[in-house]
Amino acid sequence: MRKWVKTYLSRCSIFLMLICYGCIEPFNAVFEDFQSALVIEGTITNELKLHQIVLTRTYEFEADGPSPETTANVRIIAGDGTTFSFEHVGDGVYVPSEAFAAQFGVDYQLEVDTQDGKSYASEVVQLTSSTSIDDIRAERIINDDGQDGMGIFIDSFDPTGSSVNYRYEFIETYRVIAPEWFSDSLIGDPEGGCGVIRIPNRTDARICYPTDFSNALILTSTANLNEDRVSNFMVRFVNRNNYIISHRYSILVRQFVESNDAYTFFETLNEFSGSESLLSQTQPGFLQGNIFSKDDEDEKVLGFFNASSVSEKRLFFNYDDFYPGERLPPYVEDCKPSSPPIASTGGCIIRPILEAGIGVYAGDNPEPRVGQGPYFIVSRVCGDCSVLGPEEQPDFWIE
Repeated sequence: MRKWVKTYLSRCSIFLMLICYGCIEPFNAVFEDFQSALVIEGTITNELKLHQIVLTRTYEFEADGPSPETTANVRIIAGDGTTFSFEHVGDGVYVPSEAFAAQFGVDYQLEVDTQDGKSYASEVVQLTSSTSIDDIRAERIINDDGQDGMGIFIDSFDPTGSSVNYRYEFIETYRVIAPEWFSDSLIGDPEGGCGVIRIPNRTDARICYPTDFSNALILTSTANLNEDRVSNFMVRFVNRNNYIISHRYSILVRQFVESNDAYTFFETLNEFSGSESLLSQTQPGFLQGNIFSKDDEDEKVLGFFNASSVSEKRLFFNYDDFYPGERLPPYVEDCKPSSPPIASTGGCIIRPILEAGIGVYAGDNPEPRVGQGPYFIVSRVCGDCSVLGPEEQPDFWIE
């Protein structure tokens, strides 16, 4: 969710300067009166964990990104009299001193005091009803764009009809096998110069387990259906040519039940972030969340504080389960080897490549041609998958 919020904020920092205009005027990317707005993001759930509150500032169009708010006092006040104090741990992220789980029927309000003496609060929220994911499955499909690949589908049902609004996140982990891994490697000759020597490979990883997180808002609602049932809803599509499903793939899908206010906020944010044109004909203006200034009712504060129940399910599959005997997807990078000379009149060649971590050994070149050297070299990712992720198998991994 944070990536989508940041996308929104990068645009909103511009639109904050345009709100006072009734129509869109010619765009001039010079902002002399830019005023940074506070951005507050946070969701607490029924999970016992260290929940996060993220504080940043909007940024100008030409800036690299949002700046974190690092010295605020952050707390959540519960209706049962409990106060959860949060501490800054870096990059604008605040976590409580102790893990806690949101409880049903209890009011929660976020309060923030910034270093400049300003105070902010959220509207009071309560934890939504809990609905479990009933089923998660993978199917080989042709999607609406005509692409062959794997669809990840979920089903859930709330017989009470009180959930209605759903948001999904996923975490995918997959096995990667470096196609050009060798049991030997090259290092610079300890004697110095341009020479290299071959030694047993004890550093490059052959099998790794990268992890990626969803970076889009995935929403669905049963408000217009006869029952509160999510059926055959696709939360993820992976093209068959994506290397991440080449061997074994796992996905953890998390289902959040959202309040009407939260769902409306995320739905609007989703539409805004997906806008094809920054200065489209429809002026979106300021996206109102549930955060407000306690000192100045006219101050613009961005973001949303949310309390959502969550459930999750994990799925594994192998490429051969759905594409038996078929060619594997292409690797993340073309692994065509080259055979540069050890050195040239300009200096060393292979040794700097190795020491910079750009390339790795990919076998001997027994018959070098003119301008070639005695070794084949490939891009590091082709012979060392640790570039993509750790080689340690996750605790949850099953074969």
